[in-house]
Order: sequence, then structure tokens, then C-alpha cells
Amino acid sequence: MTLFTQISNWPSQRWPWLLLGTSALLLELVALYFQYGMGLEPCVMCIYQRTAMLGVAVAGYIGSIAPQQLIVRLVAYVAWFVSAIWGYMIAYEHVQMQNPDNFLLAMSCDIYPNFPSWFAIHEWLPAIFEARGTCDSIDWQFLGLSMPSWMVVSFAVYSSLAFIMLITRLLKQRSI
Repeated sequence: MTLFTQISNWPSQRWPWLLLGTSALLLELVALYFQYGMGLEPCVMCIYQRTAMLGVAVAGYIGSIAPQQLIVRLVAYVAWFVSAIWGYMIAYEHVQMQNPDNFLLAMSCDIYPNFPSWFAIHEWLPAIFEARGTCDSIDWQFLGLSMPSWMVVSFAVYSSLAFIMLITRLLKQRSI
């Protein structure tokens, strides 16, 4: 069996969806370690990225419920794509805010998350989703990249994987 065929079979198996959900959940736990273990307070953009990462985790766990069912895979794919692409866009904008040449863009960062009233997650779970930091501060770097830069990489990987999984599935199986 070729790699292309194996990849096309993954969406109908439980383990890839569980791997997706667990990897995103682990990144959420790392974010909480940075916040509570290292004292790095999240800003509004960080909170939006956490929310998008939570969406990727939820997508993975939804897909693992019944990966053989088309409707379950479809819902999981939509949640995965929307969360990963939205997270990428937010992380990229956050990186731009941290650029010293974009001083006015950094000033446009909100103080409180702008979630809809029916999804006030920052009020329901303030220990995880309350913004306390500022968007323009760079408090941590690894290999020359700031936290939002690493999130751009993470969301780009999640978006690429979603695209690869869907395309291989469509080309080989002629199904989602």
C-alpha cells in the first residue's frame, strides 16, 4: 500500500483524529504552563489563538467519535479548517503587531476579547481565556521566533495537514 493510499484512509480511522485533538490540547497545556509556570500573561490576540487551538482540538475529538460516518468527518473537517486558518490569520496579525515599524497597529489591540455574547468564554473560564498582557510585548523567544511566530508555524502546519488529508482523500477515495 502506498503512502498516498495510507493517508487517504486516515480520515476514516480514529487514531489520526485523536492525534490531532491531543496535539492541540497539548499546545493548550503548554500555553497554560507559559502563563502560570513562567508568568507570561496572555494578551487578547493570545486568547484568540487559544480559542482557535481549542477549535482544532475539538475538531479532532469530533472526528474521533465516528470517523466512518461522512457527516462526522465533514463537521470535523469544517471545524479543523476554520480553526486552523482563523488561528493562522490571528497569529500572523499578532506578529505584525510586534513589529516595531507597526507601532499604530499594536495600539489597536483590544483590552478585552471581543467574543459574541453567546460565547463569552473569557467570562466563563477567566483562568484560561482572560487577557491580562499586551499584544506588542515579546516576553519569550525560541530559535529567534516569538510566541506568535511559533503559533503561525503551528497553525500553518495544522492548515497544511487539513488540506493534504482532504485532497488525498478526495483524489484517492472520491469521498470526504
